[in-house]
Amino acid sequence: MAVALARKSLLHDWRRFLPAIMSVGFSGVLIIVQGALLLGIVGSNALPVTQSRADLWIGFPGTQSADLGRSIDAGVSAELLVDPRIRRIEPLLMGAGDWRGSRGGGVSVTLIGIDARPDALGLARSVPPAVRALLEEPATILVDDGDLDKLATAIGEAAEINGHRVRVVGTMQGMRAMGGVNIVASLATARTLDRSLAPPDNVTYYLAGLWASDQARAVRARLSKPDTRSRFEIWTAAELAGRSVRYWLLESGAGIGFVFATAIALLVGTLITSQTLMAAVAASTPQYATLRAIGVAFPKLRLIVVEQAGWVGAIGLALGLTGSLLAAGLARLNGIPFALGPGIMALSGALVLAVALLAGVLALRRLRHADPAALLR
Repeated sequence: MAVALARKSLLHDWRRFLPAIMSVGFSGVLIIVQGALLLGIVGSNALPVTQSRADLWIGFPGTQSADLGRSIDAGVSAELLVDPRIRRIEPLLMGAGDWRGSRGGGVSVTLIGIDARPDALGLARSVPPAVRALLEEPATILVDDGDLDKLATAIGEAAEINGHRVRVVGTMQGMRAMGGVNIVASLATARTLDRSLAPPDNVTYYLAGLWASDQARAVRARLSKPDTRSRFEIWTAAELAGRSVRYWLLESGAGIGFVFATAIALLVGTLITSQTLMAAVAASTPQYATLRAIGVAFPKLRLIVVEQAGWVGAIGLALGLTGSLLAAGLARLNGIPFALGPGIMALSGALVLAVALLAGVLALRRLRHADPAALLR
């Protein structure tokens, strides 16, 4: 009876509960969008991993994030190829540079050197074979199409990196960085542009492709011997990407700042929603007093309020998810890192519903004024 009455009163007095629904909806949009932006921004540091098709990554021991890789000995490849489950091994280089565009302007860039063969593993998701083939020509580079304005350069124009002349021969998608700009070149060009990458016996990472991807953990366990851990470390692609996200999320000032801002949004949403629900309960005091006068127990009245809060949270959450999907569309159109996945939507949805239910519990204080004697005043 209480549940049915809660729904009916919510439908009958929808104008009274509309502010609470809107506050929950806006809180949901704020929480979901902030969470998706946070994961998108910190996840941009793992783009070399997530945009490649390698099953295993081999790099310097203790690497905290994919963008913080250090050189390892090129002889590691021979030790890896002894495992028959490994189909191919290819290097990936990561360096730094100072960009000077053809129309002025300078910016710090991250150099990513990849194998230019059509079937290569490095950045296979962002750089299709036809575009990758353009890197066969010396001193040619690719940039993300969202970074052309920042680089003050167009396709076909020349620029300088660390004083070396290069030419932009094409663009790619999905490689927009959080701070600087990602520049993709062939392995030979990358070694020319960054002197720290020049020694041919050093690489930043080795990418391994397996005959069967489900064997990645088994291969990693076999190759991770005590005598090799001081020279290199092996991760699955998911492990290295997750390590990168956790590092920038939990150990960087930007990540902690975003988490703090999300917590503030959650607190503000709780307070606003509780106030609007308390106002709705206060306006319904005569009705609750009537229910108490005809014998409805106080615990059932509390159940009505909590049920109403649940419905307010559910409807507000639906509005919040709709608004978040629209925000995701706008972010995609503008090339903004926005990781709106099922995980962040489920977690944010649970938080929004928790906010609404907590607001309903806080609004229960107004029920104390639902005294049948108030009807005689």
